[in-house]
Amino acid sequence: MTHPDIAVLTTGSELLNGDLTDTNTGTIGRTLNSHGYRVRYSLSVADSEEDICQALNYLAQRARAVIVTGGLGSTGDDLTARAAAKFVGRPLVINDEALRMIRDHFSRRNRPADMTTERQALLPQKAVPLPNPRGTAPGFWIQQQGCHLFFIPGVPHEMNAMLESAVIPGIIRALPAGLPEHQRQYSLFGLPEPKIEQRVPYNRLPEGIEVAFGLNYPLVQLKLRFRGDAAEQRLDQAEMLLFKALGDYIVAREGETHAGQVGKLLTGKGLTLSLAESCTGGLIARMLTSQSGASAFLERAAVTYADSAKLDWLNIAPELLQRQGAVSEACALAMVRGIREAADTDLALAVTGIAGPDGGTAEKPVGTVFLALAAEDAEQVQKYQFSGDRNQVQLMTAHMGLEWLRRYSLEH
Repeated sequence: MTHPDIAVLTTGSELLNGDLTDTNTGTIGRTLNSHGYRVRYSLSVADSEEDICQALNYLAQRARAVIVTGGLGSTGDDLTARAAAKFVGRPLVINDEALRMIRDHFSRRNRPADMTTERQALLPQKAVPLPNPRGTAPGFWIQQQGCHLFFIPGVPHEMNAMLESAVIPGIIRALPAGLPEHQRQYSLFGLPEPKIEQRVPYNRLPEGIEVAFGLNYPLVQLKLRFRGDAAEQRLDQAEMLLFKALGDYIVAREGETHAGQVGKLLTGKGLTLSLAESCTGGLIARMLTSQSGASAFLERAAVTYADSAKLDWLNIAPELLQRQGAVSEACALAMVRGIREAADTDLALAVTGIAGPDGGTAEKPVGTVFLALAAEDAEQVQKYQFSGDRNQVQLMTAHMGLEWLRRYSLEH
């Protein structure tokens, strides 16, 4: 069955000048996919009545349904309803049902609605209002040129609620759905995207399986997609082939994180951990503690950023820092030994380096990082030369540290 073309239009100057990031389009696309629909077009326009009207006209000629977010509030830059009225050639009128929705919203909170807020009931004539369970601004539905247009607020939590409660049911009533898309997503670390793609066994994947790639630096996201009968069986077969080819590099699956997997492994093996971080400034600890249950394995984490902290907290000898420097193999080893001895943990991990943009030298350029791991039966240290800006160097360092912990846990 063919999929009806659906478009998304997001409005708001803040989406175009960088003040806000558009998350609504992705949410709408994922939700529609799960119901057997696909987004064919996506546009963003500024808070301009003319621009919104032109975008509506463009999309309505190409799609069976358009979902519009934003510009339904009561301030001067909320122009979507006015643009919609201009597009359909009808006047703006007070919609009695929309006005009742607004007043009911305030009544439930024992507050009176003010005239400014009630302006949100001004909708194109003959528009059908859509209830907003999370806010004051009703949405609305109109039909023009054979296209169904759904207008909802742009505030994400309001948009999400109305998408599920009003828009999706409306689209289902109006348009036949195709087969829903089933998807599995995997996070890989340690190989660049081209080398990962070379290892994907395309010629052995079940018929109809699609492979897609994305990047969540420094992780590569790989997705398996399928539409049709026996989707889970086909995806199981594809997943088994994928793990045979790339299992060593798959660090997380759908809904999981690299740090979360490390936490599960450490907890399952009964291993305790301590951390000494310098150039990452506590990033590894934050990633690990963002998962519930971290207290089962993480005993302590020290951000020993300055030399004085390395001296006081980790008992590093002053002459070592003077001779080798804080960014050195010797310092990384001293850090990991110091934190493990102080915490009396099974494992310890230490990182020290130059994240930039300043501080590099010819001998130790920006991106120079040393990682060290210590356990009762093992001790290792390694130098890396990471590229990118400060944030990228820190992220790569943190994920490399997590990978050291993941692989140690798998092997012990």
